Amino acid sequence: MKVLMNAGPWLAVPPAGYGGIENVVATLVPELRARGVHVVLASVGTSTLDVDELISAYDDEQFTELQKPYNQVMGITHAHLARVVSELRSRDDIDLVHDHVEVVGPATLSALGGPPVLHTLHWDLRKHPAFYGAFPPSIAVNGVSESQIARAPDALRAAALGAVHLATPLAGRDPHPERGEHLVVMGRICGLKGQHVAARVCQKLGLPLVLAGPVSGRNTAAELDVVAQNPYHPLHSHPDVRYHLDQVSPYLDGDLVRWVGAVGGQERDDLYASARAALFPIQWDEPGGTAVVEALALGVPPVGLRRGCLPEIIDHGRTGFLADTEEELAEWVLRVDEIDPEECRREARRRFSPSVMADRYMELYEQVLSRR
Repeated sequence: MKVLMNAGPWLAVPPAGYGGIENVVATLVPELRARGVHVVLASVGTSTLDVDELISAYDDEQFTELQKPYNQVMGITHAHLARVVSELRSRDDIDLVHDHVEVVGPATLSALGGPPVLHTLHWDLRKHPAFYGAFPPSIAVNGVSESQIARAPDALRAAALGAVHLATPLAGRDPHPERGEHLVVMGRICGLKGQHVAARVCQKLGLPLVLAGPVSGRNTAAELDVVAQNPYHPLHSHPDVRYHLDQVSPYLDGDLVRWVGAVGGQERDDLYASARAALFPIQWDEPGGTAVVEALALGVPPVGLRRGCLPEIIDHGRTGFLADTEEELAEWVLRVDEIDPEECRREARRRFSPSVMADRYMELYEQVLSRR
């Protein structure tokens, strides 16, 4: 089987740090190739993932361009898709396209009428209601959780073959680090992640909290000051920047509550694995929950609000805790020592390993091909 894996033009695969979709692709592709799948990766030229073929419209990542006005960046995704279309038109040996590019991917590929397409939904499906409400019937889709699909418009649910939970290569590792006292929130600093709630809870309980993640690409207070002090800076009014400055920074004291910016590699794994618990006070219906899966894989009990995909991932009382209110969240934080870290790791190996995700996608590929 030859699969064109369309990762998009924004970040290299694997990404150096932040990059949810690119990390998913980087986790999936080695497992597919181990099963004999020939993978043609459509990404940027700086991608280093081992693949059979790499195609690109851009040599470098285009992620920083997203901060510019729409009319200056709207052609980036289209240029990338034009390169994909050119590749598909020039050859007849691609059996299937696995697409991860939001809206422009399925819109373009459905008009092409080329190989069968499986489009993975990685985002909030409340966006783009006109497009999703009349989704191209020729494109098959999958969600990253059942709750995500359940909230989708009728046309999108009709095209869905089911859900494939996200996986992590951390599943199966056995770090057993020395457990610290700190709690951690891992992810981009933004209102949807609810870092201000975690900070408020930990401050009330007197527990140390580390917030790890970028603020609109910025990783230090000095970098943010440059943005905050210049009303003409393009990021001055960015929602993530305003959220951090107005709702998160008042809790930062450099001691009990700290923000460390984005961390990657072994530093990230050590910070996460040594945490007493991982907090997920999400303020939206999270579709995928990569950070939750990673916490389980590292034996770190997740404690979060009962929204989105979290009830599918966390078995309340066995592998973590789920709360309905901020007050309940604080109560469960005090009981995290009741969760067995080894049980969390076992659950990650059983449900969220790369091999499990790859097997599920192989099933969906066969379904898409048989439908054709």
